[in-house]
Amino acid sequence: MERTLKKNISLYLKACFFLLFINTVTSEEGGDKNFGIVIHGGAGSYENLSAEKEKAYKDGVNEALIKGYEILKSGGSSLDAVTEAVSILEDFPLFNAGRGSVYTSKETQEMDASIMDGLNGMAGAVASVSTIKNPIRLARAVMEKSSHVLLVGEGAEDFAKQNKIKTVDPSYFHSEKNLQRVRKLKKDKKLGTVGAIALDKQGNLAAATSTGGRSNKRPGRVGDSPILGAGTWAENGFCAVSGTGHGEYFMRQLTAAEVCNKMKYLQMSLEDAANAVVERLSKTGGAGGIIAIDSTGKMSAPFNTAGMVRGMYSKEEGKTIKIYKED
Repeated sequence: MERTLKKNISLYLKACFFLLFINTVTSEEGGDKNFGIVIHGGAGSYENLSAEKEKAYKDGVNEALIKGYEILKSGGSSLDAVTEAVSILEDFPLFNAGRGSVYTSKETQEMDASIMDGLNGMAGAVASVSTIKNPIRLARAVMEKSSHVLLVGEGAEDFAKQNKIKTVDPSYFHSEKNLQRVRKLKKDKKLGTVGAIALDKQGNLAAATSTGGRSNKRPGRVGDSPILGAGTWAENGFCAVSGTGHGEYFMRQLTAAEVCNKMKYLQMSLEDAANAVVERLSKTGGAGGIIAIDSTGKMSAPFNTAGMVRGMYSKEEGKTIKIYKED
């Protein structure tokens, strides 16, 4: 009797340890729930791109993808994932955001960024800032540490100092290549912006977008990147979107939010909704593209330019990084 009891207790304990092990593994991998992140590094022509430059673009996206995905895999929030991913791209001089920002017609740099939490609709944005190392971090501070949504220029930079967001001397953003582009008044075909969208294990969506704007733009011009609904949108149960391209068209058409609206009111799939808004951009003369992810982890990245640097990484689909449509 006693021997049987001990045996049963031993079997019970083994079963408990086994279930604990299974639950731990399941928790680490996110169980049956999908999660993932999508990143873009700008849409444009990418004409005569050398193998070396192509690799550099992909390496930058890859670094941001891995960082964002690891945050999600460990149970972190989609908000943290997109913040870190975009910050990495802002630090790469190759991309038109943060350190790689292009110049205005007066040879200054003015950066914009926004972030949105799909869980509660909270958002923060900044525009026309010139001394903020990572504008996306300031946008998040606006969301979390103020009662406002959008701060611009000197007011935004004062807010950064009050909240210990890292500022730098404008020389940090200097790029001889970008400066010469403005001085020669060349048409800038690289419609640069960076962005990230993510779905975490808890089912929450988030989106973030950052840019240096259009080369040779008029000082004070603000594009779609810091405008909610135009260049950035996230709404739990539907989708998260970040755009890149000719911002004026994105603002007129509220491109980012329109993807979610088509899913919500027309019961369209993510793929169909994303394709529809880019098709509308094309019909009205707008150039660019979007990245989108829905609440199940499905991803889409349509664009109407020759190329768009982009990467996708999800639990179910793995990782892919592309520049051209035929990749």
